[in-house]
Amino acid sequence: MSHTQPVFKRRKRMLFSVFAGVTTVGTAARAHTSEGGFVLLLPTDMYIASGVLAVALTVAMLVFLPDNEVRNLFRPLRLWRVQMQRLPNVTSLLSGVFLLWLVYIGLEGPRDPLANPMPLTIWTVWWVGLVFLQGFVGDIWRWINPWSGLVRVMRPLIGFQPVLRFPPQLGHAVGLASFLAFVAFLLADIAPSDPARLARAVLGYWVFHLIGGLLFGPRWMTRAEGISMVMRLYARLAPFGRRGSRRAIGLWGWQIAQNPALAFGLALLCLLILGSGSFDGVNETFWWLAQLGLNPLEFPGRSAVVWQTLGGLALSNLLLVVVFVATLWLGLKLGKISSVGLGQAFCLFAPTVLPIALGYHFAHYFTSFLVEAQYALIAATDPWAQGQDLLGLGQVYVTTGFFNTQESVRLLWLCQAGGVVVGHIVAVLLAHTVAVKHFGSGRAALLSQVPLAIFMICYTFFGLWLLASPRGF
Repeated sequence: MSHTQPVFKRRKRMLFSVFAGVTTVGTAARAHTSEGGFVLLLPTDMYIASGVLAVALTVAMLVFLPDNEVRNLFRPLRLWRVQMQRLPNVTSLLSGVFLLWLVYIGLEGPRDPLANPMPLTIWTVWWVGLVFLQGFVGDIWRWINPWSGLVRVMRPLIGFQPVLRFPPQLGHAVGLASFLAFVAFLLADIAPSDPARLARAVLGYWVFHLIGGLLFGPRWMTRAEGISMVMRLYARLAPFGRRGSRRAIGLWGWQIAQNPALAFGLALLCLLILGSGSFDGVNETFWWLAQLGLNPLEFPGRSAVVWQTLGGLALSNLLLVVVFVATLWLGLKLGKISSVGLGQAFCLFAPTVLPIALGYHFAHYFTSFLVEAQYALIAATDPWAQGQDLLGLGQVYVTTGFFNTQESVRLLWLCQAGGVVVGHIVAVLLAHTVAVKHFGSGRAALLSQVPLAIFMICYTFFGLWLLASPRGF
């Protein structure tokens, strides 16, 4: 205790210093919200400037704070010892059965996406809610992965050794393609929320990766199944994790700071998560529709922009990777770092963008989740839309009353903007910690972070601009 307590006291002082700047800036913004109206209660220029300034102040503090103080932020507290558990195999098996039930009800149930549990579970409960909790809390996916339990049950039927050897030269390429295919379906398919269409897509994806897991063994799920790869990356960001033989808890990102660099394919996936999430926001804005020559008030439908959406998704990810690599290259030159090459730097620093991706995931989907989660609750108690009450909840009504008052809308906007800003602040602190760990303390590590810090400040502006931009569909 004598060693641990001072570390956590210093950590509390550091956290207070960082977030005091955010609170001060946020208070200044709230003082001017009355002129923003119901749509933008925080005037666009005020809350964008406030968020960018909060991140810039964090960067400035790193110039004066001792490196050890920042590194101490990402030292976890060890908890209980890890014990082997078979329960995740059971819950995974149940998750697979539940997924097949969703597929059935997607094919045979009501056609309304807001009444059928299939799209509400996949897009609202899982993609919005559980993906966020995976990064915000801990590794939930380990318990609800719909493949691992069934693969474990079926493996004795085909032998415990993999039938085929996964080609090592592929690296994580299959997983990257799998993730991009998922995002392409989400953003570019003409009707991704149609229950039957979504059910067929989910069933095809599940069967494909089940066969892969059976033939190639566990390596398939770590190198070829894109969703599980994304979930494992977000689990590295979460405060609850594993340190040695014990469970541990720490600040978001401590597992990234403490663990070795990622493989190149996983590092690239970190950028693709951020780039795809960002384009998900850009894709809906008036600005993007104007680039396509479309009137946002007369949007012709998703079928008219399928190829433009796919092209925009590819271009956004490519542009982000190029800019990120350029900032790392310039940082290595400024810091005169010769011990770490550009490829290794990419694998070290790419995971530091995950807090930004998670913060924007929260901000982008927050308001829609508040509404659609209510529909999901109704669908859970009445999956066939026949007036049933399976959960015994009584009559449940959907409300959007939180959009009808000035105070509630102000609170929603502050939560969204706060998610973006806090994500960037954690990313800045995490990147600096990684630099100090691998480049050493002092001027070299600090200079190496200047381009990356500028990148993150600019991305703060971009993320808040996306929140403020009017949307066409």
